[in-house]
Amino acid sequence: MPKRILQGVVVSDKGQKTVVVKIERRFQHPVLQKIISRTKRYQAHDEDDRYQTGDVVRIEECAPISKTKTWRVIGLGSKA
Repeated sequence: MPKRILQGVVVSDKGQKTVVVKIERRFQHPVLQKIISRTKRYQAHDEDDRYQTGDVVRIEECAPISKTKTWRVIGLGSKA
């Protein structure tokens, strides 16, 4: 099964080897036909503590690392 890859903004880097990434998705409401944006926060594993708040990163689904971490940072989109 292919792994999902998402892109978002780091909103917190306070945890050890962990960053919190905010993913925003936009879609059209089925009845109202308006564009709606929804956000979700994912905790992702950052082995070297390289990424800081404001960086745009790509995260990939992986096997569970802890209770809340099932994502891994795979690269930098752009620097803050």
